[in-house]
Amino acid sequence: MASVLQFTDVTVVRDGNPILKSANWTVDAADRWVILGPNGAGKTTLLQLAAAQMHPSSGRVQILDDRLGRADVFDLRPRIGFASSALARKVPRDERVIDVVLTAAYSVTGRWNESYEEVDVKRAQRVLGEWKLTHLEDRRFGDLSDGEQKRVQIARSVMTDPELLLLDEPAASLDLGAREELVGLLGGFASADSSPAIVMVTHHVEEIPPGFSHAMLLAHGEITAAGVIDEVITSESLSDAFGLPLVVTNENRRFTARAA
Repeated sequence: MASVLQFTDVTVVRDGNPILKSANWTVDAADRWVILGPNGAGKTTLLQLAAAQMHPSSGRVQILDDRLGRADVFDLRPRIGFASSALARKVPRDERVIDVVLTAAYSVTGRWNESYEEVDVKRAQRVLGEWKLTHLEDRRFGDLSDGEQKRVQIARSVMTDPELLLLDEPAASLDLGAREELVGLLGGFASADSSPAIVMVTHHVEEIPPGFSHAMLLAHGEITAAGVIDEVITSESLSDAFGLPLVVTNENRRFTARAA
C-alpha cells in the first residue's frame, strides 16, 4: 500500500529548544491516525509539517510523493485538507457558509473576485449535505455555534477531494451533544473506503471516532508509542505519555480514560 506521508528522523528546533525529536512515522493511504499527548508534546508541530506549513530543522518529510523542501508547496497544499482553529480565525465572520466551503477551491479564506464554475458550487453543496449543514448554507459563519463551525471547517477541508486530511482538535470546546454528533460523522467518514488518509490531533481519547485504525502518543517531542490503535491506546501507554496513572477502557470502539 502506498504511503502518503513519511517522516524520516525528523527534528524541529526553535530558539535552541527541540520541539520534535528524531520522529520516524509512515502513514498509508487507508490509515486513520489519531495523535495524543500532553500540552507542548509536539502535536501541532507534527501536523504543521504534515500540512507543508513548516519545514523540519533536519530529517526528511515526504508528502504525497513530494519531498518537503524540494516540492512547490503551493502545488502540494491544495492536495491536503487541513482543518484547525488557527485557520478558522482567518475566515471572515460575515462570510456565508457556502462561500467558506467554496473558497477552498482556491485555497483562500474570504470570497473576493474569484469565479467559480457550477460544478464547484454543486460540489460545495454536496459536501455541506454530507456534514448535515445544508440548512446553514446562507448563514454567516460568525453566527454559528462552535459545533456548526467545526463541521463547516471539516466540510471546507474535504471540498477539494484531498489525498490527505489533517484535523487539529476538531472536537475541542464542544459540548457533549455537539461532540457526539461530530464524532459520529467523523466515524462514518473514516469508515468509508473512498475517504483519504486521515490524521487527527486530540487531547481526549473520548474524542476518537470509531473507524480509526492507528494511534501515536507524543511526550516531550518524542514518539512514545505508535501503531495499531488497540495496542497503543492502553492504560500503560497513556500513563507513560501523560506521566499519570490512568485507566483506559474500550467499549464498542469508543475509549475512555480516568485517573487510576
